[in-house]
Amino acid sequence: MSRKPWDLAFTADPEGVAALRRIMRLHLGLWGLHEVVDGAQLCVSELVSNVITHVGHGTPATLAVSMSGTRLRLEVHDPDTRALPTLVAADSDSESGRGMALVDAIADRWGVQLRRGRKVTWCELATAATGPTGHVAGPGVSRAEALLDVYATTEPRLTPSTHSRLSTTVAEEAVIGMITDFLHWLHAHGRDPDEVLDRAQTRFEAQIPDAEEASCMARNRPGNSVEPADLMP
Repeated sequence: MSRKPWDLAFTADPEGVAALRRIMRLHLGLWGLHEVVDGAQLCVSELVSNVITHVGHGTPATLAVSMSGTRLRLEVHDPDTRALPTLVAADSDSESGRGMALVDAIADRWGVQLRRGRKVTWCELATAATGPTGHVAGPGVSRAEALLDVYATTEPRLTPSTHSRLSTTVAEEAVIGMITDFLHWLHAHGRDPDEVLDRAQTRFEAQIPDAEEASCMARNRPGNSVEPADLMP
């Protein structure tokens, strides 16, 4: 599964927060990271609200989303290198830093980087992904992999060395072969293969949220990814 980094320029204002939350939901659905949608939406809301409160309403900013290993990395870039996020105790009466306390509670880690002419506030959330471009473990995926393991032992084209680490292309061919064999089985038992395929497609689409709109609302993120950094004074 491709999880290419992307970024989106926006204007920091309360009306834009809801739109950013929706974009996050769509993109994370496309990436198969459903388990971190709520946390990611809350973190984005707080990071953007922090810009609105401490930098200013209408500030030009950028949301950047990527994978850092198996963690989901969220970054909000803004042009003010002086207004640094702070973390306050949960029982503090101060309004400043309360949003970052929520980010601190949800995220695995967070921090700030100062770059030439801008500030990057980032956080990372743990996911169920097996790798930056790997799948998310789930019942359907696990069952499919178990079937692929069995199929690979009966398919002459899949050598033992290939079977031990199926490439994406080889695995795709194995899936096609498996589906073809199932279609033959259905036909042999008097079932309509097309009807079964339609039902399977309907069930699949019901389990995967529609995230096509997200791919049109963001562009690929240029340049090198930002490495984690400690909070800088």
